[in-house]
Amino acid sequence: MIKNLIFLSLFCLMFSCTTETLAPKVSPVDKKTIIDSTIAAFQKTLLEQQIDSTFKKYHFNGSIAVFKDSIPLYRRENGYSDFKRKIKIDSNTIFAIGSVSKQFTAVLILLQMEQGKLHVTDKVSKYLKEFQIKEYENITIHQLLNHTSGLNMTGGKLMFKSGSDFFYSNDGFNTLGKIVEKVSGKSYDENAQELFKKAGMTHSSTENNFKGNNFASAYIGTPAKFQEVPNMPKRLGGQEIGTPAGGILSTVQDLHSWNNALYSGKILKPETLKLFMAKSAERHHAIFGKMGYAYGIMLNIGQPSSYFHSGYVKGSPSLNIYYPDTKTSVIILSNIADEEKGKGAIFRPHIEVKKITDHLENTLSQLRSKH
Repeated sequence: MIKNLIFLSLFCLMFSCTTETLAPKVSPVDKKTIIDSTIAAFQKTLLEQQIDSTFKKYHFNGSIAVFKDSIPLYRRENGYSDFKRKIKIDSNTIFAIGSVSKQFTAVLILLQMEQGKLHVTDKVSKYLKEFQIKEYENITIHQLLNHTSGLNMTGGKLMFKSGSDFFYSNDGFNTLGKIVEKVSGKSYDENAQELFKKAGMTHSSTENNFKGNNFASAYIGTPAKFQEVPNMPKRLGGQEIGTPAGGILSTVQDLHSWNNALYSGKILKPETLKLFMAKSAERHHAIFGKMGYAYGIMLNIGQPSSYFHSGYVKGSPSLNIYYPDTKTSVIILSNIADEEKGKGAIFRPHIEVKKITDHLENTLSQLRSKH
């Protein structure tokens, strides 16, 4: 890694020196273009070396891709989408993305706001009868979006006074799904399908609407000793998870399309997108550490600037990262988890890849600032 960085820095330095001494007759050289293409080649090489090594180290069964804008910098699939029938994972394999689904629900709420059907400062009780009780009367849509409502399970006692702390709540996001249905007059599934279409996501659906045959079955255990998670993907819509909190199915390519469409302003108006991305809470994540939280999306504290979310439903760990400064997407999808080892071990490959890409983003930022 260090050797690569030194080489690249020397190249850029050398280039900025040598081009100055060229004879006037030589047609002008676009330094920026050459430096940019060198950096891109360096990125590709580095990602191949380091992410390939992560695949090998963890015998990773799944799909990892890195895209800069529309250019694929890294892409690899490994292992099986169906262990029993030995069907290999390919670029069309559809995975359960777990809580990565939450950003879609947040965007659906904001789209309703753009149509004047609600506001994030509204109390939830304005829309849902079950929130018209003393315990829940002050909960706002904003607090459900950034997990500061104090809600754990709907119907249960609040964990704290609404707005005063952070507690991650799936029921909070399932409640947001009900609000979307109430104000739009359409099911969550219909709303989600319209959103996928708007974002150019051709292979994504909610678990209720899934009709394809490329779904990666989910497994607990190891490739040598595995157990299939029953009733997938239907179980994602059940009470235990809930579609708005964790029931969306997608592919690496579709999540890349989503990141590009969302963060380039094709889905939300500029001021609404700003609201979606604004850090309004902090959380200490058991696996990824301290971070900011916006609306269904997490943020790096410090450099590099990034928006990301992990997801986990039985057997399906996932991670979707977007670096706005370089318009880079990093997507990691899998369909097997050794739960006996705990979540920390399940997400080790994801943590490692995020460290690699965070570090690379910071390095590129330093190099660009010098030239």
